[in-house]
Amino acid sequence: MSLGFPPLKPQATAPIKAPVKEGHYGIPDPMIFGLGATTKEKLVQSHPLELSEAKYAENQFKMNMVTLRNVQGLHAPLRIGMELAAARRVGHLPFLSSSRAMEEVITGRDEEIGFEDILNTDEFREQMGRPSLVIEKYWG
Repeated sequence: MSLGFPPLKPQATAPIKAPVKEGHYGIPDPMIFGLGATTKEKLVQSHPLELSEAKYAENQFKMNMVTLRNVQGLHAPLRIGMELAAARRVGHLPFLSSSRAMEEVITGRDEEIGFEDILNTDEFREQMGRPSLVIEKYWG
């Protein structure tokens, strides 16, 4: 009986192939697809561990859920899953940024300091607007 939880042993995943948009001459046309489509770094992975590092938090969470299921039973991962679903449904006004504090507390990411904590602050966001105008646009 499979409940959809991953096994405890890590499994190798194949690298994702990026679709290459080709123009008339077999290369990406920068006038149609932009200058970013012509750089090779955007099309292939730069290092074999890049995919693993990109999915580190997701894999760590899955491993924790499997460990919880084996130690405490099925109720623990189900309860945490329901709490995460409820935390993700919490709404906020459109001009306020979502910090996802509840979700980070449930998953345990509030105790870690990463690049997104330092480089993704509200003062450096590109889309800042006056609250009255943003709500007026949001509600039509």
